[in-house]
Amino acid sequence: MSKLKNTSISLRVLARLLAYPDAELRQHLPDMLSALLVENALPENRLTELTTLIQILQNGEALENEAEYVQLFDKGHSTSLHLFEHVHGDSRDRGPAMIDLAQTYEKAGLFLGPDEMPDYLPVVLEFVSTQPPQEARAFLVEMAHIFNAIFNALQQRNSPYASILGALLELAGENAHAVKIIADTPIDEAWEEPVAFDGCSVKGQTKPGQEQAIHFVKTTTSQSSGATRAHGNEQGVLA
Repeated sequence: MSKLKNTSISLRVLARLLAYPDAELRQHLPDMLSALLVENALPENRLTELTTLIQILQNGEALENEAEYVQLFDKGHSTSLHLFEHVHGDSRDRGPAMIDLAQTYEKAGLFLGPDEMPDYLPVVLEFVSTQPPQEARAFLVEMAHIFNAIFNALQQRNSPYASILGALLELAGENAHAVKIIADTPIDEAWEEPVAFDGCSVKGQTKPGQEQAIHFVKTTTSQSSGATRAHGNEQGVLA
């Protein structure tokens, strides 16, 4: 078995490239590109794609790049950088999974700031970059199915950011493959408040103006399946 490459610098650069493209990020882009090329942990074609992304962020219209970032990562569910959103959505399992992942970081000496979420991909990559090569690869493999889903969603939007997720798949030793992407609900609709007593309207009634039967549906509450272990369990970090 060949010795795995050290990819810590590349992981940190990829994490940084997923940050909001503000003036501070643009200032460091040349050094980030140099670091990727020096470590040389990625295939040549992927490095070429990442070079293109960096050039777009560095030389493109700043306001357009910033608006595109917000549209992609802050308003798109299928391209969200919060990994547990792809696994748990808004279910009750998300909270325990967050706690477990944060505890994994703390055991390794990484403590999050008050506004940092443990499942935010740049944070995850910063943590993985601190691990030995074999453990880092194993951690990335656990998340590869989510990387692949985001990769497909970004490719569907013709976004150069897809190159970052493609790079993560390659660092995990995985190949990208096509998956079905469910169209995002527009953010305004997703947060729209339901109309009060809308169930009492005549919309959808078969006999408006006449007496209608009321059906009561019995519901049950399923117990939480428990926290998803961040590392080392049978399901894996985000399985």
